[in-house]
Amino acid sequence: MEETRELLVKNEETRLYTVIYPNSGKDTVILLHGGPGVPDGLGPVAEFLSHHFQVITFHQRGTLSSPCYASDYSIGAYLSDIDKIAERFNLERFHLFGHSWGGLYAQVYAYQNPHLLQSLFLCSPASGTGRQWKEMGLEVARYHKGKCTQKEWMGMLKDATLGLLGNDNAYERLFTQYCLNCNKGYAVSDPVPLQVDHINAKAINRSNLALLKAPELEPMIDQGFPFTITYGDDDVYGASKKYVRERYPYADFITIPGSSHFPWLQNGPEFYRILSSHYGLIS
Repeated sequence: MEETRELLVKNEETRLYTVIYPNSGKDTVILLHGGPGVPDGLGPVAEFLSHHFQVITFHQRGTLSSPCYASDYSIGAYLSDIDKIAERFNLERFHLFGHSWGGLYAQVYAYQNPHLLQSLFLCSPASGTGRQWKEMGLEVARYHKGKCTQKEWMGMLKDATLGLLGNDNAYERLFTQYCLNCNKGYAVSDPVPLQVDHINAKAINRSNLALLKAPELEPMIDQGFPFTITYGDDDVYGASKKYVRERYPYADFITIPGSSHFPWLQNGPEFYRILSSHYGLIS
């Protein structure tokens, strides 16, 4: 296997910090991390898949090493980033994997570009745009309130307010507590897998606004490619998962036991078994 490479992919006024795990002659998987506005936490997934595929990850616009000089966080801008990645690596078709917000990002891309996809894997995907994004946000808040002590919950409320006012450090504290809550009760060596010290409040706030204003997603016709959706049995997403199930009734919809929002950390054996089955690595 060739050495990992890092490069910047230009898209208008954005530079996408991209990591490629080359694997000559193999299909390509593009990974979309969660957020929005929160840096990559999918390193273990990339490492696992890199033994069987060429894997491409990138810091989404406005996060970590991908500056977004024009501050354009529209849905169209996000979609164009994937197009630029595919163009840079001469990809006619590819597999798409999305986690959390990245799972919604992948849904929107798949709806508009199904002909480019070889498969779609959504890991704990966000539920939808518009009203569904708002509804999902409220249930995520209820999840965290149930996981927090009173002091922790009051801290989350304070930091959410300061983050909305543009405070990066407040969002750093908020997402640190987010990760800690998701990993409470699990034997996880790194309970904060996200790079929270590089969170960008502007990217979070403007992306959230764009998602709230976006029209709700329509059901997607079965395109015939492998399509897997997973959630943890203790996931941050609750009743709003119904929107995802209704949107793709033909997809393999799997609940991973003994896991929350980061299944590769909390129940790695079962998560990687499902991932391997999706990609045809096991029968």
